[in-house]
Amino acid sequence: MTTAFVLSGGASLGAIQVGMLLGLANAGITPDLIVGTSVGAINGGWVATAPDADGIGALADVWRSLSRNDVFPTHPIVGLLGFLGQRPNLVPDKGLRRLVADHLSFSRLEDALIPLHVVATDVRSGQDVLLSSGDAVDAIMASAAIPAVFPPVNIDGRDLVDGGVINNTPLSHAVALGADRIWVLPTGYACALPQSPQGALAMALHAVTLTINQRLAVDVARFEEAVDLRVVPPVCPIGISPVDFSHSASLIERSHSLTLRWLPAHHRVTGQAALLEPHRH
Repeated sequence: MTTAFVLSGGASLGAIQVGMLLGLANAGITPDLIVGTSVGAINGGWVATAPDADGIGALADVWRSLSRNDVFPTHPIVGLLGFLGQRPNLVPDKGLRRLVADHLSFSRLEDALIPLHVVATDVRSGQDVLLSSGDAVDAIMASAAIPAVFPPVNIDGRDLVDGGVINNTPLSHAVALGADRIWVLPTGYACALPQSPQGALAMALHAVTLTINQRLAVDVARFEEAVDLRVVPPVCPIGISPVDFSHSASLIERSHSLTLRWLPAHHRVTGQAALLEPHRH
């Protein structure tokens, strides 16, 4: 049986995914292949070489050290040029690129210990693109290039942006790659926020995560009878903006505890899309 981890996007809510990964590692569950989008591609790059509890624990340490400025640094000139149409982005990607490069242990996707596949979106064709070989940092940065926030990444003549635009939790690719047991690690967002996000970046990312969550629910309903599909329960309630990294430690802890409680009783079921339906508390 081929086991895949499918890791969705969600910006700072990727910390939730780290808690899930730690719980799975504690239970001795590791993947034969990984498919990730956006922050899921970033986390997947780490898991592809260090899937055990010690490795994921080190990933958790990195997440606990992050601040918003590490990932979304303020740069007034870049923001102004983006607003005026002189640049395709509002935020420089140098900080995130440096973060990925500093912690990635392989230079090309095909060199990963566990096969890693990341999903991006072709800006011109509007199609999703599965990247399974080539420069690993470029591929992950393309998958995480939130439109208008970060610049597109050109790979083989194609301008690529965040895979979440088209296929945020790429179950279809995991199935096509031969996985017959798939662990889905979502980040949210099903919970209603206590108040509207503050700031343009926070509002834009929240809108994207709402779309992402609804697409994931549709895909879960589509594939859960075709393969052994197991959706790790997302943390609920969240009530945190996807640009706020100050809660990473608590999100990791909550997600880890929830995953450990869920794992002993988990089994293949249908109707898991209900976990992702919008709701209030």
